[in-house]
Amino acid sequence: MDTFHDILYTVLIAWGVVTAALVCLLIYRGTLEAHEDDQIFLDAAGDSMASEQRALVARIDKLGRPITLLIVLSSALLLVVVGIWLWEGYKNF
Repeated sequence: MDTFHDILYTVLIAWGVVTAALVCLLIYRGTLEAHEDDQIFLDAAGDSMASEQRALVARIDKLGRPITLLIVLSSALLLVVVGIWLWEGYKNF
């Protein structure tokens, strides 16, 4: 019975770490998106601003894959926690 509790606590800690990393990335992406402008720069003076915006959009796009991976991993770990918890309840019933 202690083995199940140890496994449950370990998986809960892993889920917490993964979910905390996910929340941090979502906050970071949100701050980047807050600085993103929806403007079109047509003259030469706006070229530097346009290149900054392209770099910002590239950084936002680059975060998409890690965020998706962390969402899947967090969901899977949560399902494992629920499965372990239900299994323990079934065994003790």
